[in-house]
Amino acid sequence: MTGAGSCAWVSDSKGYRYDATQPDGTAWPDIPDCMLNVWETVGGVSGCPDSCLINFYDSDARMGLHQDHDEADLAWPVVSISLGDEALFRVGGLSRDAPTKSIWLQSGDVAVLSGAARLAYHGIDRVKLGSSALLPNGGRINVTLRVAKAPIS
Repeated sequence: MTGAGSCAWVSDSKGYRYDATQPDGTAWPDIPDCMLNVWETVGGVSGCPDSCLINFYDSDARMGLHQDHDEADLAWPVVSISLGDEALFRVGGLSRDAPTKSIWLQSGDVAVLSGAARLAYHGIDRVKLGSSALLPNGGRINVTLRVAKAPIS
């Protein structure tokens, strides 16, 4: 896990949170222009994200159903870019026990949670190892763009 932008997600003895610096105290790098271009194309809002979370998932990785609700202003979308092996993405409703639907996300797919779906429960049930040649040893990279702190323009 790593990040970019003016803040990114960290996990340490203080818990999970957005922080302006990496665990070693250095600033996060800028969000790459190619990622900002995706946000601009699909985000449906004027303004830029301030946080870019980058996660690697191997074939054993799972992410249980959860909501993205730790941001300061939930009116901003969450834009997720899938790279590498396919992942079975599951999305439901606003309660954990709402019915869910699943779709295989392929390398290059982009998912946007916004509006009424912004707080939909979602997760990854499994990764299909070897379904993409993008990463030499397989696996999946997920890039998630969001506005974590106060809205910016």
